[in-house]
Amino acid sequence: MTQVLFFNPASSAQRKPVLPMSILALAATIEGSVDYQIIDGNLVHDPQERLRLLIEQDAQTMLAVTVMPGPQLHQAVPVCRALKRLFPNLMVVWGGYFPTQHADACLQSDAVDWVIAGHADESFPGLVTAWVKGQDISRVPGAQSKPGQAPGKPGAIPDPDTLPDFPYHRLDMEAYLRPTFMGKRTFAHHSSYGCPFFCNFCAVVNMVDGKWKAQSAGRVEQVIRGAVDRWSIDAVEFYDNNFFVSEARTLEFSQRITDLGIRWWGEARVDRLLGYSDETWQAMSASGLSMVFMGAESGSDETLQRMNKGRTAAAEKTLDLARRMRDWNVVPEYSFVVGNPPDPEADTMATLEFVRKLKSINPATEIIFYLYTPVPLAGDLYDQAQSAGFEFPTTLDEWLSDSWLDIIQRRSADLPWIVPGLNQKVRNFERVLNARYPTVTDQRLSPGWRRALKALSGWRYRFRYYRAPVELMALQKLIRYQRPETSGF
Repeated sequence: MTQVLFFNPASSAQRKPVLPMSILALAATIEGSVDYQIIDGNLVHDPQERLRLLIEQDAQTMLAVTVMPGPQLHQAVPVCRALKRLFPNLMVVWGGYFPTQHADACLQSDAVDWVIAGHADESFPGLVTAWVKGQDISRVPGAQSKPGQAPGKPGAIPDPDTLPDFPYHRLDMEAYLRPTFMGKRTFAHHSSYGCPFFCNFCAVVNMVDGKWKAQSAGRVEQVIRGAVDRWSIDAVEFYDNNFFVSEARTLEFSQRITDLGIRWWGEARVDRLLGYSDETWQAMSASGLSMVFMGAESGSDETLQRMNKGRTAAAEKTLDLARRMRDWNVVPEYSFVVGNPPDPEADTMATLEFVRKLKSINPATEIIFYLYTPVPLAGDLYDQAQSAGFEFPTTLDEWLSDSWLDIIQRRSADLPWIVPGLNQKVRNFERVLNARYPTVTDQRLSPGWRRALKALSGWRYRFRYYRAPVELMALQKLIRYQRPETSGF
Protein backbone atom coordinates (compact mmCIF):
# COMPACT_ATOMS: atom_id res chain seq x y z
CA MET A 1 0.00 0.00 0.00
CA THR A 2 0.96 3.63 -0.41
CA GLN A 3 -0.44 6.77 1.16
CA VAL A 4 -0.11 10.52 0.81
CA LEU A 5 -0.42 12.60 3.96
CA PHE A 6 -1.15 16.27 3.32
CA PHE A 7 0.09 18.52 6.12
CA ASN A 8 -1.14 22.10 6.48
CA PRO A 9 1.09 23.70 9.16
CA ALA A 10 -0.56 26.10 11.59
CA SER A 11 -0.73 29.59 10.20
CA SER A 12 -3.13 31.43 12.47
CA ALA A 13 -4.14 31.99 16.05
CA GLN A 14 -7.72 32.59 14.97
CA ARG A 15 -10.43 30.68 16.80
CA LYS A 16 -11.43 29.07 13.53
CA PRO A 17 -8.94 28.69 10.67
CA VAL A 18 -9.48 29.29 6.98
CA LEU A 19 -10.00 26.32 4.67
CA PRO A 20 -6.65 24.82 3.49
CA MET A 21 -7.50 25.57 -0.13
CA SER A 22 -4.07 24.88 -1.60
CA ILE A 23 -4.16 21.38 -0.15
CA LEU A 24 -7.75 20.81 -1.20
CA ALA A 25 -6.81 21.76 -4.76
CA LEU A 26 -3.97 19.21 -4.86
CA ALA A 27 -5.94 16.53 -3.06
CA ALA A 28 -8.64 16.83 -5.70
CA THR A 29 -6.09 15.88 -8.40
CA ILE A 30 -5.31 12.50 -6.79
CA GLU A 31 -8.81 11.67 -5.51
CA GLY A 32 -9.52 8.03 -6.27
CA SER A 33 -5.97 7.17 -7.38
CA VAL A 34 -4.16 6.85 -4.05
CA ASP A 35 -5.12 6.80 -0.38
CA TYR A 36 -4.65 10.14 1.36
CA GLN A 37 -5.53 12.11 4.47
CA ILE A 38 -5.38 15.81 5.34
CA ILE A 39 -3.86 16.89 8.66
CA ASP A 40 -4.44 20.54 9.52
CA GLY A 41 -2.06 21.93 12.12
CA ASN A 42 -4.56 24.68 12.87
CA LEU A 43 -6.99 22.10 14.24
CA VAL A 44 -4.92 19.14 15.46
CA HIS A 45 -3.39 19.69 18.90
CA ASP A 46 -0.28 17.60 18.16
CA PRO A 47 0.05 17.19 14.38
CA GLN A 48 3.46 15.53 14.70
CA GLU A 49 2.02 12.73 16.81
CA ARG A 50 -0.99 12.32 14.52
CA LEU A 51 1.31 12.07 11.50
CA ARG A 52 3.62 9.63 13.30
CA LEU A 53 0.76 7.24 14.00
CA LEU A 54 -0.39 7.37 10.37
CA ILE A 55 3.12 6.87 8.95
CA GLU A 56 3.64 3.81 11.16
CA GLN A 57 0.71 2.16 9.38
CA ASP A 58 2.30 2.34 5.91
CA ALA A 59 5.97 2.02 5.03
CA GLN A 60 5.49 3.85 1.73
CA THR A 61 4.29 7.29 2.74
CA MET A 62 4.64 10.68 1.09
CA LEU A 63 4.30 13.73 3.33
CA ALA A 64 3.16 16.65 1.18
CA VAL A 65 3.49 20.00 2.98
CA THR A 66 2.33 23.45 1.91
CA VAL A 67 4.58 26.16 3.35
CA MET A 68 4.35 29.92 3.62
CA PRO A 69 7.08 31.93 5.40
CA GLY A 70 6.22 32.87 8.97
CA PRO A 71 4.15 30.74 11.35
CA GLN A 72 3.66 27.88 8.86
CA LEU A 73 7.41 27.54 8.38
CA HIS A 74 7.93 27.54 12.14
CA GLN A 75 5.76 24.47 12.54
CA ALA A 76 6.70 22.69 9.31
CA VAL A 77 10.44 22.50 9.96
CA PRO A 78 10.51 20.82 13.40
CA VAL A 79 7.65 18.45 12.51
CA CYS A 80 9.28 17.31 9.26
CA ARG A 81 12.69 16.99 10.89
CA ALA A 82 11.35 14.85 13.70
CA LEU A 83 9.44 12.58 11.33
CA LYS A 84 12.44 12.15 9.02
CA ARG A 85 14.54 11.02 11.99
CA LEU A 86 11.91 8.47 12.96
CA PHE A 87 11.22 7.35 9.39
CA PRO A 88 14.29 7.81 7.16
CA ASN A 89 12.43 6.43 4.12
CA LEU A 90 9.61 8.95 4.47
CA MET A 91 9.23 11.00 1.29
CA VAL A 92 8.86 14.68 2.26
CA VAL A 93 7.75 17.09 -0.48
CA TRP A 94 7.32 20.81 0.10
CA GLY A 95 5.31 23.11 -2.15
CA GLY A 96 3.87 26.58 -2.01
CA TYR A 97 5.24 30.10 -1.91
CA PHE A 98 8.22 29.54 0.40
CA PRO A 99 9.88 26.55 -1.32
CA THR A 100 9.17 28.11 -4.71
CA GLN A 101 11.14 31.22 -3.74
CA HIS A 102 13.75 29.60 -1.47
CA ALA A 103 14.26 26.06 -2.75
CA ASP A 104 17.97 25.88 -1.88
CA ALA A 105 17.38 26.77 1.79
CA CYS A 106 14.77 24.01 1.98
CA LEU A 107 16.90 21.35 0.30
CA GLN A 108 19.98 22.04 2.41
CA SER A 109 17.92 20.90 5.37
CA ASP A 110 17.42 17.36 6.62
CA ALA A 111 13.68 18.06 6.72
CA VAL A 112 12.94 18.08 2.98
CA ASP A 113 13.56 15.60 0.14
CA TRP A 114 11.92 17.40 -2.76
CA VAL A 115 10.39 20.77 -3.49
CA ILE A 116 7.94 21.42 -6.27
CA ALA A 117 7.96 25.00 -7.50
CA GLY A 118 5.09 27.06 -8.83
CA HIS A 119 1.52 25.93 -9.39
CA ALA A 120 1.39 22.19 -8.80
CA ASP A 121 -2.19 21.39 -9.79
CA GLU A 122 -0.98 19.60 -12.91
CA SER A 123 2.51 18.53 -11.79
CA PHE A 124 1.66 17.11 -8.35
CA PRO A 125 -0.37 14.13 -9.63
CA GLY A 126 2.54 13.39 -11.98
CA LEU A 127 4.92 13.47 -9.02
CA VAL A 128 2.73 11.05 -7.06
CA THR A 129 2.49 8.69 -10.03
CA ALA A 130 6.27 8.72 -10.55
CA TRP A 131 6.84 8.07 -6.84
CA VAL A 132 4.41 5.16 -6.71
CA LYS A 133 5.88 3.56 -9.84
CA GLY A 134 9.50 4.23 -8.91
CA GLN A 135 10.04 6.48 -11.92
CA ASP A 136 12.31 9.53 -12.32
CA ILE A 137 10.72 12.34 -10.29
CA SER A 138 13.17 14.92 -11.65
CA ARG A 139 11.17 14.96 -14.89
CA VAL A 140 8.17 16.40 -13.07
CA PRO A 141 7.76 20.15 -13.83
CA GLY A 142 9.17 22.26 -11.00
CA ALA A 143 10.62 19.31 -9.06
CA GLN A 144 14.03 19.75 -7.40
CA SER A 145 15.89 17.56 -4.91
CA LYS A 146 19.33 19.14 -4.52
CA PRO A 147 20.38 22.68 -3.62
CA GLY A 148 21.90 24.49 -6.57
CA GLN A 149 20.22 22.14 -9.00
CA ALA A 150 18.31 23.80 -11.81
CA PRO A 151 14.72 22.62 -11.41
CA GLY A 152 12.52 21.78 -14.32
CA LYS A 153 10.35 24.59 -15.61
CA PRO A 154 7.63 25.23 -12.99
CA GLY A 155 4.20 23.96 -13.80
CA ALA A 156 2.03 26.29 -15.85
CA ILE A 157 -0.94 28.05 -14.34
CA PRO A 158 -3.86 25.72 -15.06
CA ASP A 159 -7.28 26.70 -16.31
CA PRO A 160 -9.32 26.61 -13.07
CA ASP A 161 -12.45 25.59 -14.96
CA THR A 162 -10.78 22.31 -15.96
CA LEU A 163 -9.81 21.34 -12.40
CA PRO A 164 -11.93 19.04 -10.23
CA ASP A 165 -14.04 20.36 -7.37
CA PHE A 166 -12.44 20.49 -3.94
CA PRO A 167 -12.95 17.28 -1.89
CA TYR A 168 -14.72 18.99 1.01
CA HIS A 169 -15.88 15.60 2.25
CA ARG A 170 -12.33 14.99 3.46
CA LEU A 171 -12.67 17.76 6.07
CA ASP A 172 -14.88 18.59 9.01
CA MET A 173 -16.37 21.62 7.33
CA GLU A 174 -18.00 22.92 10.49
CA ALA A 175 -14.51 23.62 11.81
CA TYR A 176 -13.92 26.13 9.01
CA LEU A 177 -17.15 28.15 8.91
CA ARG A 178 -16.09 31.24 10.82
CA PRO A 179 -18.01 34.12 12.37
CA THR A 180 -16.89 37.42 10.80
CA PHE A 181 -18.32 40.92 10.54
CA MET A 182 -20.05 39.75 7.35
CA GLY A 183 -21.85 36.75 8.79
CA LYS A 184 -21.94 33.92 11.29
CA ARG A 185 -20.89 31.18 8.86
CA THR A 186 -18.20 32.58 6.57
CA PHE A 187 -16.91 30.30 3.81
CA ALA A 188 -13.66 30.71 1.84
CA HIS A 189 -12.97 30.09 -1.83
CA HIS A 190 -10.18 30.64 -4.36
CA SER A 191 -11.63 31.25 -7.81
CA SER A 192 -8.65 32.43 -9.89
CA TYR A 193 -4.89 32.13 -10.18
CA GLY A 194 -2.36 34.89 -10.68
CA CYS A 195 -2.53 38.60 -11.45
CA PRO A 196 -1.91 40.47 -14.73
CA PHE A 197 -0.02 43.34 -13.11
CA PHE A 198 3.70 43.70 -12.37
CA CYS A 199 4.02 45.52 -9.02
CA ASN A 200 7.71 45.13 -8.25
CA PHE A 201 7.34 44.55 -4.51
CA CYS A 202 4.96 41.60 -4.94
CA ALA A 203 6.17 38.00 -4.89
CA VAL A 204 3.22 36.86 -7.00
CA VAL A 205 4.81 38.55 -10.04
CA ASN A 206 7.75 36.14 -10.05
CA MET A 207 5.43 33.15 -9.80
CA VAL A 208 2.88 34.01 -12.51
CA ASP A 209 4.65 36.46 -14.87
CA GLY A 210 1.57 38.57 -15.47
CA LYS A 211 -0.81 35.69 -16.13
CA TRP A 212 -4.33 35.44 -14.71
CA LYS A 213 -6.75 32.55 -15.16
CA ALA A 214 -10.13 32.29 -13.50
CA GLN A 215 -13.11 30.07 -12.99
CA SER A 216 -16.11 31.21 -15.00
CA ALA A 217 -18.81 33.16 -13.20
CA GLY A 218 -21.05 30.14 -13.53
CA ARG A 219 -18.50 27.81 -11.92
CA VAL A 220 -17.98 30.21 -9.02
CA GLU A 221 -21.73 30.51 -8.54
CA GLN A 222 -21.99 26.71 -8.50
CA VAL A 223 -19.43 26.48 -5.69
CA ILE A 224 -21.03 29.23 -3.59
CA ARG A 225 -24.60 28.07 -4.16
CA GLY A 226 -23.53 24.55 -3.23
CA ALA A 227 -21.98 25.84 0.00
CA VAL A 228 -25.19 27.68 0.86
CA ASP A 229 -27.22 24.51 0.28
CA ARG A 230 -24.85 22.13 2.12
CA TRP A 231 -23.63 24.21 5.05
CA SER A 232 -25.99 27.21 5.23
CA ILE A 233 -23.17 29.71 4.76
CA ASP A 234 -24.05 33.41 4.87
CA ALA A 235 -20.75 35.03 3.80
CA VAL A 236 -17.76 34.33 1.53
CA GLU A 237 -14.12 35.44 1.49
CA PHE A 238 -12.42 35.16 -1.91
CA TYR A 239 -8.68 34.69 -1.46
CA ASP A 240 -7.78 35.30 -5.10
CA ASN A 241 -4.73 37.48 -5.68
CA ASN A 242 -7.04 39.69 -7.72
CA PHE A 243 -10.70 38.67 -7.92
CA PHE A 244 -11.82 41.72 -9.90
CA VAL A 245 -9.58 41.55 -13.00
CA SER A 246 -12.50 40.92 -15.37
CA GLU A 247 -15.41 43.32 -15.01
CA ALA A 248 -17.63 41.11 -17.18
CA ARG A 249 -16.98 38.11 -14.93
CA THR A 250 -17.61 40.16 -11.78
CA LEU A 251 -20.85 41.56 -13.16
CA GLU A 252 -22.15 38.13 -14.18
CA PHE A 253 -21.17 36.55 -10.87
CA SER A 254 -22.83 39.34 -8.90
CA GLN A 255 -26.04 38.97 -10.87
CA ARG A 256 -26.01 35.20 -10.42
CA ILE A 257 -25.78 35.26 -6.61
CA THR A 258 -28.04 38.21 -5.74
CA ASP A 259 -30.85 35.87 -4.69
CA LEU A 260 -28.63 34.06 -2.15
CA GLY A 261 -28.67 36.94 0.35
CA ILE A 262 -25.02 36.47 1.32
CA ARG A 263 -22.23 39.01 1.87
CA TRP A 264 -18.78 38.73 0.36
CA TRP A 265 -15.21 40.07 0.34
CA GLY A 266 -12.40 40.00 -2.23
CA GLU A 267 -9.12 41.59 -3.33
CA ALA A 268 -8.69 44.11 -6.17
CA ARG A 269 -6.42 46.70 -7.72
CA VAL A 270 -7.43 50.34 -7.26
CA ASP A 271 -7.29 51.51 -10.87
CA ARG A 272 -9.09 48.42 -12.17
CA LEU A 273 -11.99 48.77 -9.76
CA LEU A 274 -12.18 52.52 -10.32
CA GLY A 275 -12.91 51.83 -13.98
CA TYR A 276 -15.99 49.71 -13.27
CA SER A 277 -19.32 51.03 -14.58
CA ASP A 278 -22.22 52.09 -12.37
CA GLU A 279 -24.12 49.02 -13.61
CA THR A 280 -21.43 46.73 -12.22
CA TRP A 281 -21.22 48.63 -8.94
CA GLN A 282 -24.97 48.41 -8.53
CA ALA A 283 -24.88 44.67 -9.18
CA MET A 284 -21.98 44.13 -6.75
CA SER A 285 -23.69 46.13 -4.02
CA ALA A 286 -26.99 44.29 -4.56
CA SER A 287 -25.21 40.92 -4.44
CA GLY A 288 -23.82 41.62 -0.96
CA LEU A 289 -20.28 42.86 -1.65
CA SER A 290 -19.29 44.29 1.73
CA MET A 291 -15.57 45.05 1.61
CA VAL A 292 -12.72 45.02 -0.89
CA PHE A 293 -9.04 44.73 0.03
CA MET A 294 -6.64 46.77 -2.12
CA GLY A 295 -2.98 47.62 -2.02
CA ALA A 296 -2.98 51.42 -1.97
CA GLU A 297 0.69 51.09 -0.89
CA SER A 298 1.68 54.77 -0.65
CA GLY A 299 0.44 58.34 -0.61
CA SER A 300 3.35 59.36 -2.85
CA ASP A 301 3.06 59.17 -6.63
CA GLU A 302 6.85 58.98 -6.83
CA THR A 303 6.92 55.88 -4.63
CA LEU A 304 4.02 54.33 -6.54
CA GLN A 305 5.92 54.79 -9.79
CA ARG A 306 8.94 52.99 -8.31
CA MET A 307 6.55 50.20 -7.30
CA ASN A 308 5.15 50.07 -10.84
CA LYS A 309 1.71 50.88 -9.45
CA GLY A 310 0.87 53.68 -11.87
CA ARG A 311 2.41 56.64 -13.68
CA THR A 312 -0.15 59.42 -13.33
CA ALA A 313 -2.00 60.59 -10.21
CA ALA A 314 -2.05 57.08 -8.75
CA ALA A 315 -2.57 58.33 -5.20
CA GLU A 316 -5.48 60.50 -6.33
CA LYS A 317 -7.13 57.35 -7.74
CA THR A 318 -7.05 55.84 -4.25
CA LEU A 319 -9.02 58.83 -2.97
CA ASP A 320 -11.44 58.72 -5.90
CA LEU A 321 -12.20 55.07 -5.31
CA ALA A 322 -12.81 55.68 -1.60
CA ARG A 323 -15.41 58.30 -2.56
CA ARG A 324 -17.08 55.97 -5.01
CA MET A 325 -17.19 53.03 -2.61
CA ARG A 326 -18.73 55.29 0.03
CA ASP A 327 -21.57 56.00 -2.39
CA TRP A 328 -22.18 52.28 -2.96
CA ASN A 329 -21.86 51.37 0.73
CA VAL A 330 -18.89 49.05 0.17
CA VAL A 331 -16.00 49.38 2.64
CA PRO A 332 -12.54 49.97 1.13
CA GLU A 333 -9.74 48.14 2.94
CA TYR A 334 -6.42 49.69 1.97
CA SER A 335 -2.97 48.40 2.84
CA PHE A 336 0.01 50.74 2.86
CA VAL A 337 3.68 49.80 2.67
CA VAL A 338 5.73 52.38 4.56
CA GLY A 339 9.45 52.81 5.08
CA ASN A 340 10.33 52.40 1.40
CA PRO A 341 13.87 53.21 0.25
CA PRO A 342 15.60 55.42 -0.71
CA ASP A 343 14.11 57.89 1.84
CA PRO A 344 12.00 55.76 4.21
CA GLU A 345 11.20 58.56 6.68
CA ALA A 346 9.91 61.03 4.09
CA ASP A 347 7.99 58.22 2.41
CA THR A 348 6.35 57.22 5.68
CA MET A 349 5.38 60.73 6.78
CA ALA A 350 3.82 61.43 3.38
CA THR A 351 1.73 58.28 3.62
CA LEU A 352 0.52 59.01 7.16
CA GLU A 353 -0.74 62.43 6.05
CA PHE A 354 -2.35 60.83 3.02
CA VAL A 355 -4.22 58.40 5.28
CA ARG A 356 -5.66 61.33 7.22
CA LYS A 357 -6.95 62.79 3.95
CA LEU A 358 -8.37 59.42 2.99
CA LYS A 359 -10.23 59.11 6.30
CA SER A 360 -11.73 62.58 5.86
CA ILE A 361 -13.21 61.44 2.54
CA ASN A 362 -14.45 58.03 3.69
CA PRO A 363 -14.24 57.44 7.45
CA ALA A 364 -15.29 53.80 7.04
CA THR A 365 -12.07 52.99 5.18
CA GLU A 366 -10.03 50.26 6.87
CA ILE A 367 -6.28 50.91 7.02
CA ILE A 368 -3.49 48.35 7.36
CA PHE A 369 0.19 49.29 7.61
CA TYR A 370 3.19 47.15 6.71
CA LEU A 371 6.88 47.99 6.72
CA TYR A 372 8.53 47.44 3.36
CA THR A 373 10.05 43.97 3.15
CA PRO A 374 11.76 42.87 -0.08
CA VAL A 375 10.70 39.86 -2.11
CA PRO A 376 13.22 37.97 -4.27
CA LEU A 377 14.21 39.46 -7.62
CA ALA A 378 11.51 42.11 -7.58
CA GLY A 379 13.11 45.01 -9.44
CA ASP A 380 14.41 48.40 -8.30
CA LEU A 381 13.17 48.24 -4.71
CA TYR A 382 14.86 44.89 -4.19
CA ASP A 383 18.07 46.18 -5.75
CA GLN A 384 18.04 49.17 -3.39
CA ALA A 385 17.45 46.88 -0.42
CA GLN A 386 20.40 44.71 -1.42
CA SER A 387 22.64 47.73 -1.80
CA ALA A 388 21.69 48.69 1.77
CA GLY A 389 22.92 45.30 3.01
CA PHE A 390 19.73 43.23 2.94
CA GLU A 391 20.06 39.49 2.33
CA PHE A 392 17.64 36.61 2.68
CA PRO A 393 18.63 33.72 4.97
CA THR A 394 20.27 30.77 3.25
CA THR A 395 19.27 28.08 5.76
CA LEU A 396 16.02 27.08 7.42
CA ASP A 397 17.54 27.62 10.87
CA GLU A 398 18.14 31.28 10.01
CA TRP A 399 14.58 31.58 8.73
CA LEU A 400 13.30 30.23 12.06
CA SER A 401 14.80 33.06 14.12
CA ASP A 402 12.41 35.39 15.93
CA SER A 403 13.82 38.38 14.07
CA TRP A 404 13.00 36.85 10.68
CA LEU A 405 9.52 35.90 11.83
CA ASP A 406 8.89 39.60 12.48
CA ILE A 407 10.49 40.64 9.21
CA ILE A 408 8.48 38.25 7.07
CA GLN A 409 5.27 39.47 8.69
CA ARG A 410 6.30 43.00 7.73
CA ARG A 411 6.27 44.39 11.23
CA SER A 412 9.99 44.49 12.03
CA ALA A 413 12.17 47.59 12.19
CA ASP A 414 15.31 45.44 12.04
CA LEU A 415 16.02 46.39 8.44
CA PRO A 416 19.06 48.30 7.14
CA TRP A 417 17.13 51.26 5.71
CA ILE A 418 14.69 51.81 8.60
CA VAL A 419 15.91 54.74 10.69
CA PRO A 420 15.66 54.42 14.49
CA GLY A 421 12.25 55.29 15.84
CA LEU A 422 10.44 55.18 12.50
CA ASN A 423 8.59 51.94 13.22
CA GLN A 424 7.42 53.31 16.57
CA LYS A 425 6.09 56.45 14.90
CA VAL A 426 4.01 54.28 12.58
CA ARG A 427 2.70 52.13 15.43
CA ASN A 428 1.80 55.20 17.51
CA PHE A 429 -0.09 56.73 14.58
CA GLU A 430 -1.80 53.41 13.92
CA ARG A 431 -2.96 53.16 17.52
CA VAL A 432 -4.43 56.67 17.51
CA LEU A 433 -6.05 56.10 14.12
CA ASN A 434 -7.60 52.80 15.22
CA ALA A 435 -9.11 54.50 18.24
CA ARG A 436 -10.38 57.53 16.33
CA TYR A 437 -11.91 55.26 13.66
CA PRO A 438 -12.64 51.83 15.25
CA THR A 439 -12.67 48.97 12.75
CA VAL A 440 -16.01 47.59 11.58
CA THR A 441 -14.51 44.08 11.51
CA ASP A 442 -14.39 43.74 15.32
CA GLN A 443 -17.96 42.79 16.12
CA ARG A 444 -17.23 42.52 19.84
CA LEU A 445 -16.91 46.30 20.13
CA SER A 446 -20.08 47.69 21.66
CA PRO A 447 -21.35 51.18 20.75
CA GLY A 448 -20.22 52.33 24.18
CA TRP A 449 -16.64 51.14 23.69
CA ARG A 450 -16.55 52.73 20.25
CA ARG A 451 -17.61 56.07 21.71
CA ALA A 452 -14.97 55.74 24.44
CA LEU A 453 -12.21 55.05 21.93
CA LYS A 454 -13.21 58.02 19.77
CA ALA A 455 -13.48 60.39 22.73
CA LEU A 456 -10.16 59.39 24.26
CA SER A 457 -8.26 59.68 20.97
CA GLY A 458 -9.99 62.81 19.61
CA TRP A 459 -7.55 65.38 20.88
CA ARG A 460 -4.50 63.40 19.79
CA TYR A 461 -5.81 62.96 16.28
CA ARG A 462 -6.89 66.59 15.96
CA PHE A 463 -3.53 68.00 17.05
CA ARG A 464 -1.43 65.23 15.41
CA TYR A 465 0.05 64.26 18.76
CA TYR A 466 0.75 60.55 18.44
CA ARG A 467 3.66 60.14 20.84
CA ALA A 468 3.32 57.55 23.65
CA PRO A 469 -0.46 56.89 23.49
CA VAL A 470 -0.33 54.83 26.69
CA GLU A 471 -3.96 55.52 27.58
CA LEU A 472 -5.09 54.13 24.23
CA MET A 473 -2.82 51.13 24.60
CA ALA A 474 -4.39 50.37 27.97
CA LEU A 475 -7.95 50.75 26.69
CA GLN A 476 -7.36 48.70 23.55
CA LYS A 477 -5.74 45.98 25.62
CA LEU A 478 -8.66 46.02 28.06
CA ILE A 479 -11.25 45.55 25.33
CA ARG A 480 -8.98 43.26 23.28
CA TYR A 481 -9.24 45.47 20.23
CA GLN A 482 -8.83 43.45 17.06
CA ARG A 483 -7.39 44.99 13.92
CA PRO A 484 -8.77 43.91 10.50
CA GLU A 485 -5.58 42.08 9.49
CA THR A 486 -5.90 39.83 12.55
CA SER A 487 -9.59 39.16 11.81
CA GLY A 488 -8.90 37.43 8.54
CA PHE A 489 -9.49 40.44 6.28
